[in-house]
Amino acid sequence: MTMPDERFRAVRYARDFLYDLLDPKKTPKVPREIRDRARAVLRHYPMEYDMTRAAEGHDDVFWTQAQFREHFPNITNPPS
Repeated sequence: MTMPDERFRAVRYARDFLYDLLDPKKTPKVPREIRDRARAVLRHYPMEYDMTRAAEGHDDVFWTQAQFREHFPNITNPPS
C-alpha cells in the first residue's frame, strides 16, 4: 500500500526527472522530441507549493515531511 508521504515524494521525484531530461549535461543523448515532451509536461506540473497545498487539504492523499513527522513522531529520520 502506498503511503501519502510516498505519493508526495513520487510526484516530486517525477518532476525532478523531467527537469533532468531538459538538461543535456545530466541526460546526454536524449532525443529532442523527448526533451520537448518533458518541457510540455512541466508547463502545468505541480510545483512544491502546489503539492504542499494539496497535502494540507487532502492529508489522506499527500503528506509533507512535517505531516509525516506528526503522524510518526518516533521516526527520527523521515524519508526526504
